[in-house]
Amino acid sequence: MSEQGLQQARRKMTDAGVGPTAIDVFSHYYERVASGATGLISEDSIRPVGEVPALDDIGVDEQQAREALDRTVFIKLNGGLGTSMGLARAKSLLEVRDGSTFLDILVRQALSARRRYGARLPLLLMDSFNTHEDTLAALAKHPGLPVDGLPLDFLQSKEPKLLASDLTPVEWPADPSLEWCPPGHGDIYASLHDSGLLDRLLAAGYRYATVSNSDNLGAIPDARIAGWFAATGAPWCSEVCERTPNDRKGGHLAVRRVDGRLILRDTAQTAEADMRFFTDETVHRYFNTNNLWWNLEALRAKLDETGGVLGLPLIRNTKTVDPTDPGSPAVIQVESAMGAAIELFDDARVLKVGRDRFVPVKKTNELLLLRSDVYEIGDDGVLRARVGRIPGIDLGPAYTFVDEFDRRVPHPVHLREANSLTVTGDWSFGSDVRVVGDVVLGAEGGTVPDGAVLRAR
Repeated sequence: MSEQGLQQARRKMTDAGVGPTAIDVFSHYYERVASGATGLISEDSIRPVGEVPALDDIGVDEQQAREALDRTVFIKLNGGLGTSMGLARAKSLLEVRDGSTFLDILVRQALSARRRYGARLPLLLMDSFNTHEDTLAALAKHPGLPVDGLPLDFLQSKEPKLLASDLTPVEWPADPSLEWCPPGHGDIYASLHDSGLLDRLLAAGYRYATVSNSDNLGAIPDARIAGWFAATGAPWCSEVCERTPNDRKGGHLAVRRVDGRLILRDTAQTAEADMRFFTDETVHRYFNTNNLWWNLEALRAKLDETGGVLGLPLIRNTKTVDPTDPGSPAVIQVESAMGAAIELFDDARVLKVGRDRFVPVKKTNELLLLRSDVYEIGDDGVLRARVGRIPGIDLGPAYTFVDEFDRRVPHPVHLREANSLTVTGDWSFGSDVRVVGDVVLGAEGGTVPDGAVLRAR
């Protein structure tokens, strides 16, 4: 049934206008799934990464930094809808603070870096079919953003969900959109290839790209890193942070024993028996920030060599066709991670950066922090922490979705004096609430009045 399923899937993708490279990439992963591949990376096949250079220790000539940034493109992954936070449009259109969205702040970062360094620095968004229209409409208020006639975005592809029972494309007439899923951000390579955008960038004189998630406002276009990366002559660099006990879920870098290559291992690629190693920050010290630097000529050569099918490690996810209905049919979604391409390049580099370059928003916990006085965001769009240690935030289920969060926390909370805030029950916050030390609000719920000072009991 698998060969028939593959042909059905390829026809479905062709009919939907998916690019040929993306279809070939999907076919590669389909055949791996059909052969029984799990995508798991065993602990005994890898060893931890040793010491890596740190951003704080590198020195770069300012002119070299300027020249490198002028040949760099600023790419942001913008395909997510933020459904886990109850959003139904591009997550980057969520207001962060003072009326500015993630997207507004990213534009400020790009324009500010252009002015400061005299760089062209195009901002390119990898949108999905779900985020493309809303995003371009929001960017219309920034008429000075386009550079060199380049587009503001390019589209990632989509692929059919496969019935776990026979690997045929699922049919779901109740909501046909649920028959499709994104192929993971590893799809960026096929999307650049099929769109012709990579060739356009090279023809316009760009040689480097800095790539990161749109919800990570810390990953600004950094001229010092650009200059250092250009000077190394390396094809690739992954930014990493030192892991703490709070960083046990994210992917980490490791060295593959058989060939000494740097690789990326994600949670979904780790067997249950190996999770004790995966989550041990003293074993695997560095987590992947998903902030990447590419040499575009090296990437072009690798895509030419492979026909656009890079063969990144498989990530196999088993879900239900309707995520809100656990009784709906089980499906397999085949994905890949953008950062996994590190294993394809000789002389790939790793750079340790500070937490200021890794400030993602995955839950309303982080949104509460961004809207608080813990951070300030300047006219340059740079996020700056006003405290030495970021407070730990743990909000209960009443705050999972943004609309419910906004209703309960309509005003910024003052957190500069806080060590941690744990909210178990359903609490509503008034204006000018201040948190001091370690504060726990219990399951009984209630209202925190205007001007209240919450202290540890």
